[in-house]
Amino acid sequence: MKVNVRTEGAVTLIDLNGKITIGEGDVILRESIEKVLKTGTTKILLNLSKISYMDSAGIGELVACYKRAREKGGELKLLNPSGKVEDLLQLTKLEEIFETFRDEATALKSF
Repeated sequence: MKVNVRTEGAVTLIDLNGKITIGEGDVILRESIEKVLKTGTTKILLNLSKISYMDSAGIGELVACYKRAREKGGELKLLNPSGKVEDLLQLTKLEEIFETFRDEATALKSF
């Protein structure tokens, strides 16, 4: 999985590309979120538009990252989950927990 981190005002956007799976993508996701949180950033937007696949480890890590951000007084929101990932979020009822957006500008304003 590839990661690109960028900043828009007070919000850090993390663009993810690839698969979030056990042993690789989940570790990269965890390390990316921890690195951003260590900088003191509390507003994080995960761009999932280029995530083609996510397994149960990926879902678990996504929830763990959400929890870590909340513990540090932060917010973690999702942008553009792809078809299969969106289906998985609905199936697991996580769309009820994560604020999810289709438009980056709207997502940025939500913070």
